[in-house]
Amino acid sequence: MQTSLFVLSTVLKVLLFPTYHSTDFEVHRNWLAITHSLPISQWYIEKTSEWTLDYPPFFAWFEKFMSIFAAQVDPKIVQVDNLNYDTLATIYFQRTTVIISELVLFWALQRMLTVMGNRPLQKIINWSLMLNPGLLMVDNMHFQYNGFLYGILVHSLVDAKQGKLLRSGILFAALLNFKHIYLYIAPSYFAFLLRAYCFENSGNSIRARSWISAFRPLNFLALGVSVIAVFAASLGPFVAMNQLPQLAGRLFPFKRGLTHSYWAANFWALYSFADRIMIVLVSKTPLGQYFNLALDESALSATTRGLVGDTAFGVLPTVTAQHTLILTVLLQIPSLISVFRKPTFDRFIGSVVLSAFASFLAGWHVHEKAILLCTVTMSVAIANQVGASPNSGVNAGAFSTSDQKGSSALTPRDVRAFMIVSLAGYIGLWPLFFTRPETPIKVLITAIWFVVIGSGLDQCIPKQPKSNNSLLSSKSMLRYFSILERLYVFGCIPVQIYVNIVHEAVFGQDRLAFLPLMMTSVYAAVGVVYGWLLYSATYFSSNKVLDKKKTR
Repeated sequence: MQTSLFVLSTVLKVLLFPTYHSTDFEVHRNWLAITHSLPISQWYIEKTSEWTLDYPPFFAWFEKFMSIFAAQVDPKIVQVDNLNYDTLATIYFQRTTVIISELVLFWALQRMLTVMGNRPLQKIINWSLMLNPGLLMVDNMHFQYNGFLYGILVHSLVDAKQGKLLRSGILFAALLNFKHIYLYIAPSYFAFLLRAYCFENSGNSIRARSWISAFRPLNFLALGVSVIAVFAASLGPFVAMNQLPQLAGRLFPFKRGLTHSYWAANFWALYSFADRIMIVLVSKTPLGQYFNLALDESALSATTRGLVGDTAFGVLPTVTAQHTLILTVLLQIPSLISVFRKPTFDRFIGSVVLSAFASFLAGWHVHEKAILLCTVTMSVAIANQVGASPNSGVNAGAFSTSDQKGSSALTPRDVRAFMIVSLAGYIGLWPLFFTRPETPIKVLITAIWFVVIGSGLDQCIPKQPKSNNSLLSSKSMLRYFSILERLYVFGCIPVQIYVNIVHEAVFGQDRLAFLPLMMTSVYAAVGVVYGWLLYSATYFSSNKVLDKKKTR
């Protein structure tokens, strides 16, 4: 069955070769050229193209490895001054490298399936990730290498599940040196590995007087040296060449604004939308004078704000990078405390999910593609819950992987949160594909995934007690969804009909061009925020109940 999955996913991705590719395609072609044609001392200095190398060094070496084969396919691919080169051979080569690199993800999913259970219904998670609409759209159409990188992440999480904590930490350190977006979840890894690997761990809290006796100095030293060694291998050459400031400037360009040109589906999309509403109310109605609200005239023309520089708001207070950092940290702290108190895998993977959410929802200049970090880690969390259900008989790991036997059985709320966040997040990616031929593709792969994966997970939920609630008696895959949740799911249809058909028919292509983007972003943000709240409620309520049971 897993072979069939690999074959099916490969065929589908090959069929996507002719689809639209974004400027990211040229970005990666240029990186092939830079790493192949120039010495390492020039990698983070060269700027013939506007698409300069801005990923960490391990990814640069990955590009250099691929450039060896690119030069054999077509030497012009690796010429630095050959900008916007996208011949058919170039397209087929680069798209093929994406598929081959995703073998890392496929391998990781096979390990996850073995460690977290092997029941037929659990394989739905593997299908969910190998045929993930977000990865298909971003990697195999838009063009990036996220599947390969998420494969490394899943390997690291599987090692953590098995109790191979040192290897888990090394893999994550390597991942950070492939793509620095994974710093979003680094706090969860730090809290978990410090507590679970560097202190004696029985799955219980350590009393204050026993912290010193519980400390494992050799483990702490092994973890520290291993992580330092990974970063030294990555950054060492650039430190030796005194290029660390230049490298840091490429990786962390802080001159951008709060929101991207297309708002990611997070808090700031809702905040920006609220500001636009306030601008209309203040400028067109007496509310401004009544509530003594001032209007910043410079913000009136900033409809897509956030390309570069500071983001201007017309009525609401300006949000700075410091504000987003503080909010992100505050949102992460509760789950970090939970996993540090009791470093079980259940709490760790939940903390990883919530750290990803905190960074996506409250971060500075977040890209819409970052939602994949939330949906992929939620998929692993779902796989862990299914695998730990009473019928699985799985108890892998050198330490306690769950808070209590049977505590990780999949619940309707888990499925609702996962499916709503996934649907909203993937719809939030749709504006990346603005050409007509891609419209039915992005809609179909998202709709089919939602129906198939939702139906499969619905069958994984343990039998619920009988209830008079009509929602539970339904045979639909949405039987556990509330009325409002159902309305949200089906509400995507009229919103997208307006965005893709009605708006252009009424206003044309140029007038109010940002309105469809804003509608999609705001509608998706509502779903993502709601799913985050739902997941948070489940995570903290279950841990609170378990803590009470332990203290009785």
